[in-house]
Amino acid sequence: MELEEKAVRLKIYVGESDHYQGQPAYKAVVIFLRAQGIWGATVHRGILGFGKRSVVHSTSALRLSGDLPMIIEAVDTERKLVPLVPRLSEMVKGGLITLDEVRVLRHLD
Repeated sequence: MELEEKAVRLKIYVGESDHYQGQPAYKAVVIFLRAQGIWGATVHRGILGFGKRSVVHSTSALRLSGDLPMIIEAVDTERKLVPLVPRLSEMVKGGLITLDEVRVLRHLD
C-alpha cells in the first residue's frame, strides 16, 4: 500500500520514574496515543543512558536503577501526529520529543 501522506515517527525519551497524573509517563503517553487513533506505539526500556543532567542510568548485576531510560515510538501521518505535540509536551515535562520522516513499507488497516 502506498501512502498519500507523509509518515513520521514520533520518539519520546523519558525516565522510568517520570509520572503524569499518578501513572508512569510512558504509560500515560501510550494510552493517550491510542485514544487519538494513532496506528501504534511501542515502549522500549533502555539498559544504559543519560539525559539532560548527564547522570548515567544503567542496569547492573549489583543494582537495578530506578530510573532507566524509556523510549516511546509511534508512527502515523504527519497530519495526525504534529497536532499532538503540545499535549505530549505537557505529559513529558523534561523529556525529549522528536519527529522524523519515515518510509512506511507495509501498513495493514
